Amino acid sequence: MAGHGDGSARAITYVDGAWLEGNPGIIGPMTHAIWLSSVVFDGARAFEGVAPDLDLHCARAVRSALALGLEPMLTAGEIEELCREGIRRFPKEAELYVRPMFFAESGFVAPEPESTRFTLTIHEAPMPSAAGFTACLSTRRRPTPDSAPTAAKAACLYPNAGLALKEARERGFDNAVMLDPIGNVAEFATANLFIAKDGAVHTPAPNGTFLNGITRQRVIGLLRDAGVAVHERTLTFAEVMAADEVFSTGNYAKVVPVTRVEDRDLQPGPLAARARALYWEFAHSGR
Repeated sequence: MAGHGDGSARAITYVDGAWLEGNPGIIGPMTHAIWLSSVVFDGARAFEGVAPDLDLHCARAVRSALALGLEPMLTAGEIEELCREGIRRFPKEAELYVRPMFFAESGFVAPEPESTRFTLTIHEAPMPSAAGFTACLSTRRRPTPDSAPTAAKAACLYPNAGLALKEARERGFDNAVMLDPIGNVAEFATANLFIAKDGAVHTPAPNGTFLNGITRQRVIGLLRDAGVAVHERTLTFAEVMAADEVFSTGNYAKVVPVTRVEDRDLQPGPLAARARALYWEFAHSGR
C-alpha cells in the first residue's frame, strides 16, 4: 500500500481487536496515561524485508509494563504475531517503526493494573542517514534507578532526553551525550554510545541509569564473535573526546558514526563501519 496522497507517512494502529488508519483517538483527558504518564512502549524496525530482533522488542514491552505496575494481557509471542500481521499490510521494502504500547486507563497517581490497555502502531519512518551526526555534552543527566522507572522503556523518561536534545540543537548539534548521576558517560539522548580506541571498542557498562539496548547487546555480540575486543566499563567524557571513533547503536537508526563531538571533528572509522556491516549481515541472515 502506498502512503497518503498528501505526502504524509502512513500509519496503522491495532486497538481493541481492529486495525485503524492514521492517528485514532483512543484516550481522553481522564485517561491515567495522559494525565499521570503510565505509558510504556517498545520500538522495533522493519526495513529491506526484515525485522531484526522483533521477538526481543516484544518481550521487553511486556517486561516494561510489569516494571511500571501495569498488567499486560498479551504475551510477547502474541504481540510479535500482531506486529508481523501489521508489517504485511505495507510494501515489503517499506521502512517502518513498530511500536507496541501498554498504558493504564484509570487510577489516581498509581495506575490501576486491571485498567491496562494495549495498542500497536506501525508507521512509515525512513532509516536515518549513515553519514553520521554531531553531539555535545548535555547539562541533563540520566536518573538513578531509585528516582525513576529506569528498568522500563517508559514514556516518562523521555522529556528529560527531549530537553537534552533541545539544548544540543540550540547549540548547533544533532544529539547530546548524557552523563549518569555521578558524572560518568551514560549514553546519547536517543541511543547507546560506543567509542573505539587503539583497535578496541568501549561502551559504558549498564548501571541502571540507561536501558541496555537490544541493538547495543546485538552489536557487542557480533563484534566479539568477529574477534573485536569490546569492553563494557566506566567511561568518562574525556575518553569520548580522545577517542579514535565514536558511534551509536539504537533501534531507530541502528549503527551510526559520530562526525563531531563538541569542537572536535571526527571521521567515520573502520570499527563503526564494521559494526554496521555486521549488523546488516545479521539482520538479513534470518537468525
